[in-house]
Amino acid sequence: MTSPRLLLSFSALLAFAQPICAASLSINGLKGEELSNLEVYLSSINKDEYSTDLRFRARIESMVTESLNALGYYNPTISTRVDEKRDELIVTIEQGEPVRITQLDIQLSGEANSDEDFKRVINSSPLKLGVKLNHGQYDALKSSIRNLALQKGYFDADYKLSRLEVAPSKNEAFVRLHFDSGIRYHFGPTTISGSQIDETRVKSLQPYEESKPYLASQVGEFNQNLSNTDWFSSVFVEPDLTQLGKGRDLPMKVSLAPQSRNQLETGLGYSTDVGVRGSVKWKKPWVNSRGHSFDSSVSLSVPEQTVTAGYNIPLQDVLHDYYRIQFGMKILDNRDTESVETNLAVERHWLLDGGWHRTAYVRYLYERFTQGLQDDTSQFLLPGVTYTRTRSRGGAMPTWGDKQSITIEYGDPAALSETRVVRLLAGTTFIRSAGKNHRGIFRLDGGANFPDDFESLPPSLRFFAGGDNSIRGYGYESVSPTDESGALTGAKYVVTSTLEYQYRVTGNWWGAVFYDIGDAFNDSPQWRDGAGVGVRWASPVGPIRFDFAWGLDDSAKDDFRIHFSLGPEL
Repeated sequence: MTSPRLLLSFSALLAFAQPICAASLSINGLKGEELSNLEVYLSSINKDEYSTDLRFRARIESMVTESLNALGYYNPTISTRVDEKRDELIVTIEQGEPVRITQLDIQLSGEANSDEDFKRVINSSPLKLGVKLNHGQYDALKSSIRNLALQKGYFDADYKLSRLEVAPSKNEAFVRLHFDSGIRYHFGPTTISGSQIDETRVKSLQPYEESKPYLASQVGEFNQNLSNTDWFSSVFVEPDLTQLGKGRDLPMKVSLAPQSRNQLETGLGYSTDVGVRGSVKWKKPWVNSRGHSFDSSVSLSVPEQTVTAGYNIPLQDVLHDYYRIQFGMKILDNRDTESVETNLAVERHWLLDGGWHRTAYVRYLYERFTQGLQDDTSQFLLPGVTYTRTRSRGGAMPTWGDKQSITIEYGDPAALSETRVVRLLAGTTFIRSAGKNHRGIFRLDGGANFPDDFESLPPSLRFFAGGDNSIRGYGYESVSPTDESGALTGAKYVVTSTLEYQYRVTGNWWGAVFYDIGDAFNDSPQWRDGAGVGVRWASPVGPIRFDFAWGLDDSAKDDFRIHFSLGPEL
């Protein structure tokens, strides 16, 4: 015979094994900010914990009270009832009259008392006499005053009194904030440790002057400037807070660690234009204690092999003012073009007002080539100037941005050039976003040659269209005028344009549709257009683009091309 105790235990086990359905919760009487705030509080409870028992009802009432107190309602009426048929807890709330601020006592002492920035922070706060109390606004003002003090060098600052008092029975609140800032510290002498670069070079990047008032933003700018040189693997700029109270000038400490003297980078890509292509880059971020740097690269594909090397010599403004000596060689065997091109250039770089970067240069070009029926050798000495400006915001795939560039070159037979020529190249790109999920890109690029004798121009100075940075539905440099044999000759002029729409599919993945149009021509254009779809990924190493493109011209519409590329959009 089975014992009653065994039967009871077995029954309890069966009951425990049955699925338990959580109750539902309904909130009545709140809307707007008050309802949203309560929902934030309730989000800390898992829905499978919902119940209709007395303990859970007390827990909900406590959360309702806390959420309404935070917004200034200290006398709510809360009632609960249970709908047993629907197993639902119904909470009905009357929030009551709000508590209003009847005393606002904010006092600044110390040097902050005459600092207009502190007055602006206080005046811009929504805490005013007679307004409904909001604990978040009180905390925000308190934090804003303290943060501003740290940003401006009031390192001895502290609250002598910070109190928020509430009289619920009278619906009155009393705010008291007494802040003593003490003195405002100034920048003291800067000490640099761990640097392999001359101190004068490092200090030239310092945006502040000794004995000037401290600003955290200038400390951050100094830190960013040092990082942007690529001379250092780690950078840390900070005030020496151990010297507080020992004078107004606060010493600054700069701790640095040298960047590796040699950096190697490899890359691999593919497109229907050039097939598989690989690259190797070797860089020396710093060559000597004066901060000179060296970079070189080798890029290989079946139709094109390129070698470049450059040497930078920084001047007074290390980041934006420098000389660059650059050498390049390219071997090209593509369609109707065979050439061996050698370039040697000396460049001078400046940063101008408005964010424009100016480069003045002289380059020597020597090229042996076969272009269609033409077989020749040419040399040019081309002085020129380039202006570029890039602006963006929003990370690797900007939500807003634009880029403009214009280049002018001139060659003359009196100075080692085969013929007199004026060359103009220009381009602009715009990126705009609508909300978080829609992006648009517009590009317009063009070039023009004005030579006395076009036949004297080598292929590298002529224009071709088509490829992943041009009209994507056409082969790489496959669009140009032709000679009597039908071979491509290159052109005097080129114009290409792109209109692209992107939609965020999920996370950092985007879909794209695009339309390209353009031509390379001598007299009048015969526009070639193409369209396609693509995928964009905002990867940790930069935007990656994968495109399928079709030419819409009769000669290309039965073919499609694949393009894969990595790099910034601007």
